[in-house]
Amino acid sequence: MKAGYKNVKRMTTFMRINHWVVAICMVAAVITGLYIGHPYYQTLIAEPAVDKYVMAWNRWVHLMAAIIFDVSSIVIAYLYFFSRFEKPILKLLPTPKNIVEFFAVFFNLITFNRVKKFDSSHADSFNAVYFLIFHLLLVWMLFTGLQLYVQGLESGHSSIGDWWPALLHWATDWTVAFTGGTNMDVRYWHHMSMYFIIVWVMFHIYYEVWRTIFWQEGDIAIVFGGSKFAKEK
Repeated sequence: MKAGYKNVKRMTTFMRINHWVVAICMVAAVITGLYIGHPYYQTLIAEPAVDKYVMAWNRWVHLMAAIIFDVSSIVIAYLYFFSRFEKPILKLLPTPKNIVEFFAVFFNLITFNRVKKFDSSHADSFNAVYFLIFHLLLVWMLFTGLQLYVQGLESGHSSIGDWWPALLHWATDWTVAFTGGTNMDVRYWHHMSMYFIIVWVMFHIYYEVWRTIFWQEGDIAIVFGGSKFAKEK
């Protein structure tokens, strides 16, 4: 450890595992989702797609990735309020202190670290709001994705019982009216939301690298070892 720096624990083992599981599932969901919308790599397969169940396997992987996303979101929502390590909800409350910190971090970013009037050793309000946006996007993808799924059960039946399609219709039919009134509108917004998430990820990676370079506190190492360094006062 460098002189004048202290080691600060920022992520538990579970948090790091969850981070990488979500990252892997996101890659899988994007690749398979794009294929479901437009079977772009079928031309690379010699045999007919029907013989290899290419679409079926893509739909299965997409659904499994989405389920893991959903479970992760539920766990994260619980930890927002009841985590014994840190409670992100405390950083999301619109208190004067959090609002000041949010804009302090934001101006630090846009001024390229020329102004830094906050403690960067802990989770800040700017990052808390940014990750809240990500989780809200995942929830939106959950509802629109399940609506697209239940649209495929046109008979109203499923292998586990009629209660399943009925439950999905009850929980997700509102997305049809909300997005424009047709099933195609839901499909369009589900697809477009994927690009919002991709942009979110691009900024997330950029920002972590940016913090590592400008703050010189090893922020990018948090998702690998769980800790970063902070200058001792």
